[in-house]
Amino acid sequence: MTTVKPGKTPDRVLDPTAADQPDVCQAARAVTAGAGKPALADRPLITPAQAGQMVGLFKVLANDSRLRLLPALDRAGQLCVTDLADAVGMRPQAVSNQLQRLADRGIVAARRDGNNIFYRIADPCVNSLLDLGLCLIEETNQ
Repeated sequence: MTTVKPGKTPDRVLDPTAADQPDVCQAARAVTAGAGKPALADRPLITPAQAGQMVGLFKVLANDSRLRLLPALDRAGQLCVTDLADAVGMRPQAVSNQLQRLADRGIVAARRDGNNIFYRIADPCVNSLLDLGLCLIEETNQ
């Protein structure tokens, strides 16, 4: 089965079952399989409620400061606000504000150790989503 948008002539036509798909497609399949989730093609169509939840998720992620924090957390495993601020070159108050928004959506988790609060990425799917985003950028900016 070939996927083509009506009225458009694609640069390349992708067969969703073909082995010669771009690496980003193969990476997406590996992510869902590794997380024990079915591939998108094997799931029912997205419901309006799920679409709304995804919009909310992508709105939270659609912020350059938040997107800079997440790879730093991934690389370190966990960081306190001050160390994270130093790693990304931001003010601690700004980092704290952005982390709160990420924590509200369950993207990061926090634990207190004395006066410090340490943050970590709460779900490995977040790391995979960041990887896929970078893959898509690389694929589409050729």
